[in-house]
Amino acid sequence: MALIRTRLRVLRAEREWSQAKLAAVVGVTRQTINSIEKGRYHPNLRLAFKIARAFGNLVARSFSLRGSFSSLRLDSIS
Repeated sequence: MALIRTRLRVLRAEREWSQAKLAAVVGVTRQTINSIEKGRYHPNLRLAFKIARAFGNLVARSFSLRGSFSSLRLDSIS
């Protein structure tokens, strides 16, 4: 199971963007976008920020953690 959950498919549908359109906007291949959507590839921070910016969102609106890490609070880490 993927550690990162993505909303890319939903965000693309809201804008009626194809995978190819999003790929062109952020500077990657359509196959990269497909792999991210299917959970086979996790984007690095630079790409995650580019994708979020393409949608006018914060990274947290485009991606989220799945599983035991999803309840981790940063303020609880000393």
